[in-house]
Amino acid sequence: MEKEKIQEIEVNLLLDALFFRYGYDFRNYDRNSLTRRILKCLETCTFQHVSEIIPRLLYNGEFLTRLVHALSVNTTEMFRDPLTFAALKERVFPVLASYPFINIWHAGCATGEEVYSLAILLHEAGLLRHARIYATDMDEEVLAKAQEGVYSIDHLEKFEENYLQAGGIHQLKAYISIGYGLFRIDDRLRQQMIFANHNLVTDGVFAEIHLLLCRNVLIYFNATLRERAFRLFCDSLGRGGFLCLGSSESLPPPEWKLSFAPVAPRERIFRKMPLLEPPA
Repeated sequence: MEKEKIQEIEVNLLLDALFFRYGYDFRNYDRNSLTRRILKCLETCTFQHVSEIIPRLLYNGEFLTRLVHALSVNTTEMFRDPLTFAALKERVFPVLASYPFINIWHAGCATGEEVYSLAILLHEAGLLRHARIYATDMDEEVLAKAQEGVYSIDHLEKFEENYLQAGGIHQLKAYISIGYGLFRIDDRLRQQMIFANHNLVTDGVFAEIHLLLCRNVLIYFNATLRERAFRLFCDSLGRGGFLCLGSSESLPPPEWKLSFAPVAPRERIFRKMPLLEPPA
C-alpha cells in the first residue's frame, strides 16, 4: 500500500512537471490507464522509479517527444468500425453535398489511417474536391507518420474488407501504391489535408467545422476533461454541424443532449441543433 501511495505521488509530480514545463496537460486523463502507460514507458528506460523520469524531462527536451508518445493512445486502422463510415456516407454526406465548401476536423487522428479512409469515401462521393480536412494530434511522432501516409501491408487484407463493409465502390488498391512491404496513400487524397499539432486539453477552437470526428479519444479523459472537450467541439461546429465519436463514447448527460440530436446513435453520430446555443 505504501509503495502504491509513493507511486501515486510520483505520477502526480511527473504530470505537473510535464504541464508546467511544456504545457502538455495529462492531469485529467483517466489515472489508471495513464499510470499503466507511464510504467510501460519506465520499463523501456534505465530508471527504477517514476520520479527519476522528471529530471530527464525537465532538462532534456528530446525526451519530451518520447514521453508524450508513450502517454498517447494511437490504436487505429483503415475504416475502423466500418459501419460508422457507412453511416457517415449514407446520413451525413448528402447534407455535406449541399454546401459549397466543407470543413472537416479529425481530432486525435493518430497515424492517419482513418483520415485517409474518410478521404476515400469523400472522393467516391464527389465531395473531396470541395473539402478541407484538418487532421490534428498532439503527438508529433504519429502526426509525422500520418502526414507521410506510408503503412505496412501486413493488415491490408483486413483494410480491404473494412473498406467494402464501409460502402466502398471500387477496390482499396485503387488508392494506394505498394512496394517493399509497404503501401503509400495516393497523393490525390492528400492534397485536401492539413496536418497540425493540436491539443484538446489546452488549445482552443480550430475552425468553423461542418463535420468533426474524435473517435476513441474521450474514453481516456475524466469527466472534467470530457466536459471541456465537448465545449470545444460545440464551439467549433457550425450550426447543423455533425459530430462523430468512437464506438464506446457518448454525449455526457444531461445538458449536452440539448445541444445535439442523434443522427445515427448506434454509430455515435450526432448533429448540433441548429437553433440552440451550447449550455452555459
